Amino acid sequence: MRKSIFVFVALFQVLVFANNAKAQQANEDLVSVYRWLNVQDNNYVTLANGEIQEGQLLQWKYKDKTFLFYAYKTPGPDRVAVYRWENPLTKDFASIAEDEMTDSDMQQKGYTGKKLQFYAPIRREGNHVPVYRWYKAKSKDWVTIPEVGNTDSYIDRGYKMKTFQFYGIIRSEYQR
Repeated sequence: MRKSIFVFVALFQVLVFANNAKAQQANEDLVSVYRWLNVQDNNYVTLANGEIQEGQLLQWKYKDKTFLFYAYKTPGPDRVAVYRWENPLTKDFASIAEDEMTDSDMQQKGYTGKKLQFYAPIRREGNHVPVYRWYKAKSKDWVTIPEVGNTDSYIDRGYKMKTFQFYGIIRSEYQR
C-alpha cells in the first residue's frame, strides 16, 4: 500500500514538473511587442521588448509606450521573420515582414539598417489578432497596428494604405 502511494505521488510530481517545463518553454519563446511615439518627429516605432534600451528611447524623445501583441523569438513552422528598417532622412522606422517588400525596394525608399525583430505567425488561430501596416504620406511614416478596437481612426490622422502583414499573439482577454 505504501509503495503504491509513493509511486502515485512520484508519478504525479513528474507529470506536474513536465507540464510546467513545457509551459515555461513556450512562454520563453514569446516576446512582447510595443509601439513607441516620438512626439518631436511625430513618428512611431514598433519594437520587441529589449530590442533598444528604454532609457535610450526616452533620451531620443520617444514616449507613450503601448503594448501591441506577443511574437516569437525563434523561427518555426508558419512563422515569418519581421525586420526593422530605418530611414535616416525622414527619421522613420518601419517593421516589414520577410517577402512583404524586397530589400532593394526598401533601399530605394531610403531605408537602411535592416535588423531582425521577431517571428510572427502567418496563420490565424484563436489567440491571434491580425496586424496591419498603415502609411502616412505627409510625414512618410509607417505604423504597425493590431486590429483591435477602432483602428480606422488612423484614417482621420492621415494614415492610408492599410496592408495586412501577419498575426500577433494575444495571451488573454485582458491584453486586448
